[in-house]
Amino acid sequence: MSGAPRLSLRIDLSNGARLGPGKAQLLLLIEEHGSIRAAGAAMGMSYRRAWLLADEINRMFKEPSIFTRHGGRSGGGAGLTPFGESLIGACRRMDAESRKALQTDLAWLESMQAAEFVAGGRKSDDDG
Repeated sequence: MSGAPRLSLRIDLSNGARLGPGKAQLLLLIEEHGSIRAAGAAMGMSYRRAWLLADEINRMFKEPSIFTRHGGRSGGGAGLTPFGESLIGACRRMDAESRKALQTDLAWLESMQAAEFVAGGRKSDDDG
């Protein structure tokens, strides 16, 4: 067995928008890299895909989460608005609280895993 069970938190909003680990990670990486392109590349996605997700995140709420600066002498870039920083903080808190609340159940699930089961296929090519 490799590692403990992983918990992913996804919130389905009443307006049809979804906020999950991918969008939260994109926000964190935009904050870290100062660029939508670099954040997307760090996640292994195209600039277009990263830009479309960033645009969606900006339209999901009453306030935008990401600001952009056009290129020029000082270069372009992106960052988080104050709302975007608050959103990341809320995501971190919700993630931590859900892990804390489910810690006992996750440990139980881990203890009940069938060691010989491998999702989506056989354990190894040597199995016959």
